[in-house]
Amino acid sequence: MSRILVVGGGAAGLMAAGTAVRRGHAVTVLEKNQRPARKVMITGKGRCNLTNACEPTDFLEHVVTNARFLNSALRTFTPQDVMDLFENTLGVPLKVERGNRVFPVSDKAVDVVDALVRYASGADVRCSTTVASLQVEADRVKGVVLANGTQLPADAVILATGGLSYPATGSTGDGYGWAEKAGLTVRTTGPSLVSVVSDDPVCRDLMGLSLKNVTLRVEETASGRCVYSDLGEMLFTHFGLSGPLVLSASCCLRQWPKGGYRAVIDLKPGLTDRQLDERLLRDFLQNPRVAFHNALGRLLPRKLIPVAVKRSGIDPDRPAGQISRQQRQSLVGLLKGFSVPLTGLRPVEEAVVTYGGVDVKEMDPKTMQCKKVKGLYIVGELLDVDAVTGGFNLQIAWSTGHAAGMAVE
Repeated sequence: MSRILVVGGGAAGLMAAGTAVRRGHAVTVLEKNQRPARKVMITGKGRCNLTNACEPTDFLEHVVTNARFLNSALRTFTPQDVMDLFENTLGVPLKVERGNRVFPVSDKAVDVVDALVRYASGADVRCSTTVASLQVEADRVKGVVLANGTQLPADAVILATGGLSYPATGSTGDGYGWAEKAGLTVRTTGPSLVSVVSDDPVCRDLMGLSLKNVTLRVEETASGRCVYSDLGEMLFTHFGLSGPLVLSASCCLRQWPKGGYRAVIDLKPGLTDRQLDERLLRDFLQNPRVAFHNALGRLLPRKLIPVAVKRSGIDPDRPAGQISRQQRQSLVGLLKGFSVPLTGLRPVEEAVVTYGGVDVKEMDPKTMQCKKVKGLYIVGELLDVDAVTGGFNLQIAWSTGHAAGMAVE
């Protein structure tokens, strides 16, 4: 029986702990918060999108950074394995929603957290316990030192402290510093799955407006090169844009070009330009005397109409029946390509996950053990691996935590 210390009681840490316990090890989890898995509690807007019900090959296509590194761990502990664990072993009924997103039937993240804590129940979980440093001697981990000076010896240490996102949940980046002091390379970190900023006043005008079934395309302003495009849901905020589409798009915006980016929204992706023009013509001819600004109610959300009218350049009081073909076609172009300039990303503290982290070239992809420091394992968000929104990042935590728990000795 080996003495295993797991630093961090989040998704990856508790998965590693529970897996290691089942292999007969003596496991202690050191969590600085008063309760474990605080970040899991807020995922999926409190509903917990705990994985994505797709095959590993499809899953890896949604991994933005270092998908190849994740291949072994993911195929060993797949999304289906995670679903089987929570549903059949831990008693949490699950459901699959749009985009293969998996949630508890109860829509309560606390059910996932409670199940995860049960999974790790054979470990000694010590909350309100802060680690100050790792103990590494002759390229081998020896244990940790707590903030109060207590030394805890161990045969192996699993670092699962999370990244920099949502620091209120305990993710304050401590693990990056410990990894560097142990001689590991830490790639530049920053926000991923985060809202974007725009100085365009239209965002404040449309604040709170949620758009569903629209296509978002993000382009380099100078070249017009498309860096992201997808269909889904997004939201206007007082500072810019947010929502699932925007969060996923942010993964592609890590190197801001000189000319910046622009978001181009197709408000009617189900209609071709010609079909939309015909739709506008029908609406206008049905009520030819109605003023233009009152003629779009069946086509656009109420909050969007004044903005669309202003951007169109058409006299808002012009009777709908007098709008010319050229004006209609210009309006079609506006609705199929509603453009918003982007100026930056919101801070990493607001991001769902952190990009960057421990260089995976220095890690064993099958075990999550550091190649340079024997007995030191690194899992979850600390690694330079991240994916788009939709349950993929929690699955990365489950798979890497499971790999370490299975390999630790």
